Amino acid sequence: MRLYTKAGDKGETSVIGGRVDKDDVRVEAYGTIDEVNAFVGKAISELDKELFNDMVADLEKIQNELFDCGSELSNITKKRAHILSEAPITYLEEKIDAFIDEAPELERFILPGGSDASASLHIARTVARRGERAIVSLMKMEEDISPIPLTYVNRLSDYLFAAARVVNARQHVPDVEYERSAKVFRGSNKKKKD
Repeated sequence: MRLYTKAGDKGETSVIGGRVDKDDVRVEAYGTIDEVNAFVGKAISELDKELFNDMVADLEKIQNELFDCGSELSNITKKRAHILSEAPITYLEEKIDAFIDEAPELERFILPGGSDASASLHIARTVARRGERAIVSLMKMEEDISPIPLTYVNRLSDYLFAAARVVNARQHVPDVEYERSAKVFRGSNKKKKD
C-alpha cells in the first residue's frame, strides 16, 4: 500500500461519502480531534506504566473513542451511524470526580506544566477545546450532526485537566499556580465527606 495517493494535491480530501475541500469546517473538526489523539498518545508515552496503569488504560480507551468521534464527524452521507454513545461520557464524569478527590485542593488558577506528562495532557486539553469550537461551527452548518461528539469532547477536556493534576500529584510535583491569581475556588473542588 502506498502512503501517498496524490488525490489531495488540488486541495480536496476524501471523507465518508465523498470529497470536500481541505479547509472545510468538517475537516477542521475531525482534524483537530486527530490532533488531540496525538497529544494523548504523547502523554501515554511519558507516563510511568506502573504508577499510572489506570490512567494509561483510560487514555488508550479514549484514543479509540476519539477515532470514533472523528469517524462520525467525517461522514457526509445521509445515513450516519452513530458510533459514540452516552456511556463513555458517563465514564469520563465518574473518572473526573475520582480525580478531583485524589488531587490536592484547588484554590487558584493553575498554568499548564509540572511534569512532562501533565504538560502534554494540558496541551491535549487545549486542543480538545479547539476541537469543541470546530464541532460547534460544524453543527451550526449542519443540523443533523449528533450532539454526542460535542458532549464527549467537552467532557474529555475536563477529564484531561483533572488527569493532568493527578499526574503531578502522584509524582509529588506541585501544580504551577498562576502567580497573580486570587483564591478563586475556596474548597469547591472537594466533595464534602460525611
